[in-house]
Amino acid sequence: MEFWRIVSLLLTLLLLGSAASATLFTLQNHCAYMVWPGTLSGNGGAVLGEGGFSLAPGASVQLTAPPGWSGRFWARTGCNFHDSGNGKCITGDCGGLKCAGGGAPPVTLAEFTTGVSGTNNMDFYDVSLVDGYNVGMGVRASGGTGACQYAGCVADLNHSCPKELQVTDSGNVVACKSACAAFNTPEFCCTGGHSTPQTCSPTSYSEMFKRACPTAYSYAYDDASSTCTCTGSDYLITFCPTGS
Repeated sequence: MEFWRIVSLLLTLLLLGSAASATLFTLQNHCAYMVWPGTLSGNGGAVLGEGGFSLAPGASVQLTAPPGWSGRFWARTGCNFHDSGNGKCITGDCGGLKCAGGGAPPVTLAEFTTGVSGTNNMDFYDVSLVDGYNVGMGVRASGGTGACQYAGCVADLNHSCPKELQVTDSGNVVACKSACAAFNTPEFCCTGGHSTPQTCSPTSYSEMFKRACPTAYSYAYDDASSTCTCTGSDYLITFCPTGS
């Protein structure tokens, strides 16, 4: 009898330990319009939120990721889905309501790798404009230890996007391309002879993104000021942090 009590206690402790090391993501929509968050898991990890769902203005949803999860979140806009889940989005499209892949650029991304071994189970996260911009995003850590910096792009880059980078729909700017997507040259894409941090420098376009959103990735090698770390945290991901 004592043996089974011990086994039961050990199982309980294991379950509690697993729950304690899981990560809670809260996604909230501060935009004045509907967004359709997309999720993509890396390395065959658990699919959160079935890959995608709708989120009305003012609404929020919570998703729990298992220990060691990595992946990304983004907002889709201008979507039209049938009851079957088939359909398309004007920005961030991923082939259906429940994404089977990443969002089509240009799209703002929130990227996470949690509980990295060899770093005292530290989380790494960022908000990236490397694939362009469609919706403002902010990531705030809560309950963790370490630097736990705020990451995000609060500015509305669609309003200040240069004409050569603009994506329009019905005359309205709905997204802002990266220079790589717009021009597809090695110096903008950090490829070929520009594929290292030493040979791929900021450009006037990435510097424009960086001035507007100093805590977001502006180009491929913008690590120093854009990668955030925290341990044992949950995360609040806000679309349109300023409510625009």
